[in-house]
Amino acid sequence: MSTLARREAIDGYLFIAPWIIGFIVFTAGPMIASLLLVFVDWDLLSDPRWVGLANVNRLMSDRLVSLSLYNTAYYTFISVPLRLSLALLVAILLNSAVRGLAFWRTCFYLPAVVPAVANVILWMWMFSPTMGLFNMALTTLGLPKLNWIWDPNLSKPSLILMSTWTIGNVVIIFLAGLQSVPKSLYEAAQIDGGGGWAQFRHVTLPLISPVLLFNLVIGIIASFQIFTNAYLMTQGGPANTTLFTVLYLYQVSFEQFKVGYGSAIAWLLFLVILLFTLIQWKLADRWVYYEGSR
Repeated sequence: MSTLARREAIDGYLFIAPWIIGFIVFTAGPMIASLLLVFVDWDLLSDPRWVGLANVNRLMSDRLVSLSLYNTAYYTFISVPLRLSLALLVAILLNSAVRGLAFWRTCFYLPAVVPAVANVILWMWMFSPTMGLFNMALTTLGLPKLNWIWDPNLSKPSLILMSTWTIGNVVIIFLAGLQSVPKSLYEAAQIDGGGGWAQFRHVTLPLISPVLLFNLVIGIIASFQIFTNAYLMTQGGPANTTLFTVLYLYQVSFEQFKVGYGSAIAWLLFLVILLFTLIQWKLADRWVYYEGSR
């Protein structure tokens, strides 16, 4: 390696050193530590005690672990397709030449930057059984009031409905993908007799499929880690219907002080997310189109 190349390499490592140090200290280090904690019994106060695979064996018989995974999967497999569909619809509308476009783009994106606690306070009022906005609307229509998040049958659907409030980030990404589609392809489709649906199916969807894959992967990862809304609004109730995996992990680790078992739950969730991500990447070759690839 020449002197100039060595100097450039050193400069490059110096530039990325803050990220490398941050990754080792705040990401890789805690991950390795949590993996070691899987094999110990530790209450944060006394010294850790080696228990081997006891925490892993406990995962197999803990009913709340399977229940939390079911609740999380239920939330994920309904909220993610719903959020993606709504976000794509809004992005298509915002991509058209309508009056006041900048205003509408701001309106749809604004909820995504509202602090999570403020969102929870707003939706707690909207879900209120006595003076909530939703029950006021139902009463106006002559329909019975609902208990929303306080009803075991409606608690998860209510949180799924709440998740559609913050689709602004997904809308922006879809909008960027839509604006990258060449107009000439739509003109060619029109010449061939393709209507609006044909253009959407054969032009828009294939060309934004990489964007759709990105939003799908990120959406599933994020929804599997749902915590804030359930923690602040329901604490896992009623009847554990909103006991999601990360919330149960928090309760075990920081309320029951069973850090080793909490680490086992965390790694189980990591493996579940990794499995679904790998499945998506494996299936992506069948429906994702990359321009220039065969």
